[in-house]
Amino acid sequence: MTIHSLPKSATPATRALPAHEASRLTEGGDQAHIVLNDQTYTLRITRAGKLILTK
Repeated sequence: MTIHSLPKSATPATRALPAHEASRLTEGGDQAHIVLNDQTYTLRITRAGKLILTK
């Protein structure tokens, strides 16, 4: 997995956060499931290139 650098304008707290490519999470598709505490969420990349996370 590749972690990308954030812009230099990012605050120190922001720079410490991991960054993930959405297209890698979806394995080149437009949807992926994300599980948190036994709850499954759907991450979707829209045709406009926006992200939507739903339960």
